[in-house]
Amino acid sequence: MSTILHVISAVFILLGAILAFTAAVGIVRFSDTLSRMHPATKPQVVGLLLVLTGAIIELRGNVDIWMLVLVGVFTLATAPVIAHTVGRVAYREQRGRDGLLIINEMETERD
Repeated sequence: MSTILHVISAVFILLGAILAFTAAVGIVRFSDTLSRMHPATKPQVVGLLLVLTGAIIELRGNVDIWMLVLVGVFTLATAPVIAHTVGRVAYREQRGRDGLLIINEMETERD
C-alpha cells in the first residue's frame, strides 16, 4: 500500500510541476498584461494545489500537513483578488489598445 501511495504522490507532484511550468511559459510568451493574467493565475494555482496534494500524500501522518493545507487555502483566497487588481490596473494603463476588448464594461469607469 505504501508503494501505491508513493506512486500517486509522485504523479500529483509531477502533474503539478508540468502545469506550473506551462504557466511559466505562458507568462513569458504572451505579449501583454491582460493576456498574461490567465497563465499567472489559473494553471499556476492548480499546479501548486497538485504539488501540495502530492506532498500531503507523501507526508501522511506528519504535523506539517496543516501548514500545506493553509498554503493551499490562502492561495485559493488571494489569487483571484490579485488577478482582479492587476487586471484593473492593466486596463487603465493600456489606453492605446482600446480595440482589445469587444465589450468594454469599464468604459464608464475610466478616469
